[in-house]
Amino acid sequence: MGIEGLRFVITGSATGIGAATAQVAASKGAKVMLSDLNDEQGQAVADEINASGGTAAYTHCDVTDPNQVEALMAAAAAAYGGIDVLHNNAGIHETALASPEQCSLEGMPLDVFKKVVEVNAVAPWICSKAALPYLKESDWPSIVNAASTGAQSAYPNNSAYGTSKGGIRLQTQNLAVDLAPLGIRVNCYGPTAIATDMVTNFVKQSDDPVAFEKALINTSLIPRLGLPSEVGELVCFLASREAGFINGAYILIDGGSLAWRGTVDILGME
Repeated sequence: MGIEGLRFVITGSATGIGAATAQVAASKGAKVMLSDLNDEQGQAVADEINASGGTAAYTHCDVTDPNQVEALMAAAAAAYGGIDVLHNNAGIHETALASPEQCSLEGMPLDVFKKVVEVNAVAPWICSKAALPYLKESDWPSIVNAASTGAQSAYPNNSAYGTSKGGIRLQTQNLAVDLAPLGIRVNCYGPTAIATDMVTNFVKQSDDPVAFEKALINTSLIPRLGLPSEVGELVCFLASREAGFINGAYILIDGGSLAWRGTVDILGME
């Protein structure tokens, strides 16, 4: 049971949730193909997994380039004999591309908005299409997409990211319908503030980073940042044989932040 022996492709896996998912999956007996633009760090994660007794390899891939994506899937299939799980994790936020003044509707350049949507919503479709021939040959195929609490709730200076994540949530449901006759499950998850470089950069762009991070945490019924490994555990569960009746789902992993409309200080948890 579980994910032992399953063959994973994980995009954007040099750092953050992608790297943590690769490490968790490998520790559970999966074979992992990592990919990223950061070759040095991506290879270092793969080397660490292998040194710990897991099975991992690394391939450079720009997920917005269909040719590179095709090469990634071919490399994974060549290394492991096929693909069972595609984790569309690679993502970007407008704060990584623009100044705080350029993250509002008034200030955002069109190319920034397009880039965020391209990486977060178009690229997963490209990757899913490229992986499909291999997933069709798998005995336990699935796609797990990275959505966000931003797929259903608004945040300041988040219009491009929120648009892209709302799109990937519905893309997940549509692909689940399209691929159901092939036995391929498609699910996504919605994290809130996780201790990653993306969240750190998002917080740093605010006028008062300390207050802004506190505000993010204060909406959670578990008053702390989430851990990348906790998200990795969820990804592995969604890919596992125990999750066989979960399809087309959007599962929150947000510490309870969207379960209510308050902040934890009114509960005496500050």
